[in-house]
Amino acid sequence: MPHATQHADVAAATTAELDAALRSGPFHVALRAAIAARGLPLQRVQHHLSRRGVKVGVTSLSYWQQGARRPQRPESLRAVRALEEILQLPEESLIRLLAENDAHACAQRPAARSYRSFVEASGVLERLLAELSLPPDGGLHTLGHHERVRIGARRELAGRESHHIVRAHRDGVDRFVAVHHGDPECAPERMRLHALDNCRTGRTRVHHDTGVLVAELLFDTRLRAGDTFLFRYGVEDGTAGESREYVRGFGPVGGQYALQVSFDGRALPTRCHRFTQHSAAAPRGGRLELPISARHHSVHLVEPRVRTGVLGIGWDWE
Repeated sequence: MPHATQHADVAAATTAELDAALRSGPFHVALRAAIAARGLPLQRVQHHLSRRGVKVGVTSLSYWQQGARRPQRPESLRAVRALEEILQLPEESLIRLLAENDAHACAQRPAARSYRSFVEASGVLERLLAELSLPPDGGLHTLGHHERVRIGARRELAGRESHHIVRAHRDGVDRFVAVHHGDPECAPERMRLHALDNCRTGRTRVHHDTGVLVAELLFDTRLRAGDTFLFRYGVEDGTAGESREYVRGFGPVGGQYALQVSFDGRALPTRCHRFTQHSAAAPRGGRLELPISARHHSVHLVEPRVRTGVLGIGWDWE
């Protein structure tokens, strides 16, 4: 009976892993071990939650067990209590781990935007663009893009402003799709996008689980192939907790990109750095410390010609 013995050994190891995780945590490790021990795919877990009147997306469940997000809202905490029942765990076992970890949440909080989150958000973005009947290729090539990000007194991503210089590569282009990707636990339905120069706001869509806001910016003119255009818009956010980095993902090779991050004088980080990441499997590289301007409380980077991948600025709090 070698197969039966192997199965018993695996089951015993899985149970031991779960018991250890429930004793010492952290929460996401215990949740992942419990789901694995019960052999339930996330879709089935979501189904069981739904039958109990608790609505949680599969993406959120995935984030929770990866440690990319933590349940914090009342509905999310209700889901955790329901998960204890669904996964046949001792009462209060997961809630206790959340409470124990809360004192260290700031130190343990993951990076605000991982490459994985960009990959997951890209699928959401495709669906939102389909809802708006917009093609992924908007017919514009970016010649220059300057972003200014504001970090508020609560260390939150307060908002950002984007100034674009583009050239049409086909006739008839009359709009741009603006995308804002908020920090974990953000509320995109409470964000506000403002058209500032040479454009006006059209239709908008949000996806709560990934924190994505998508909005049309209408030009009030139809560009011909080769025409250039300048426009500017801003996003008011401030809906999430402590921010630790701002990341911009790029597709094909493009033009110049400049990113400036400004901090409230009442909440300054201890250090800042720039970084790059070429693919989801690649480690982060290109790390370079960035001095914070004493007068303007800001740091910046300039990339003369962006390449496929991720570019960003991260910072550390005390």
